[in-house]
Amino acid sequence: MKLVLASNNPGKLREIREIMSGSGIEVLSQREAGCDFEAEETGTTFDENARIKAMAAMRATGLPAVADDSGLEVNAMGGAPGVYSSRYCADRSYAETCRDIIAKIEGCPDRGARYCCAVVCCFPDGREIHCFATTQGQIAHTLRGTGGFGYDPMFLLPDGRTMAELTDDEKNAISHRGRAFRQLMEKLKDGEYDVKQ
Repeated sequence: MKLVLASNNPGKLREIREIMSGSGIEVLSQREAGCDFEAEETGTTFDENARIKAMAAMRATGLPAVADDSGLEVNAMGGAPGVYSSRYCADRSYAETCRDIIAKIEGCPDRGARYCCAVVCCFPDGREIHCFATTQGQIAHTLRGTGGFGYDPMFLLPDGRTMAELTDDEKNAISHRGRAFRQLMEKLKDGEYDVKQ
């Protein structure tokens, strides 16, 4: 089975291909499927944004398409940046954005945070699969690690390591995205679909 990933983010593509390896599902980037665009994320939830992207890629390619919308919710920032996580650092690097968040919550007693991931898979016949997972953690005081991408160097796990200090296999085993995509694989295997009118 071929699935178009509604993203051209190389880090995300690599991670999802690793998560789904051995499943018999070939994950194509949008470029590989012949559509090179970014759907405008106008939703107010992770699920809405994932569905917008998956629907756009499915309509453009005629193939089943999957998208995720992921983000970081920081307790001391009222859940921000949330669904705006990627746009939150649009004009600067993730490292600069991480340092900004660390500075913003300096002195806050609650450093809790969570990664969220909604995955939506849309099929040309109207079927849809929706999955959601989270990873709980804290905001570290400094950036650590060279793995992963995005906010990983400041996302502190209960074992004392940041997400960026994990190997790819370790990250995929516990990450919000890894768990959401494993839910997707189980639902694909079990034939659990919703038909949207």
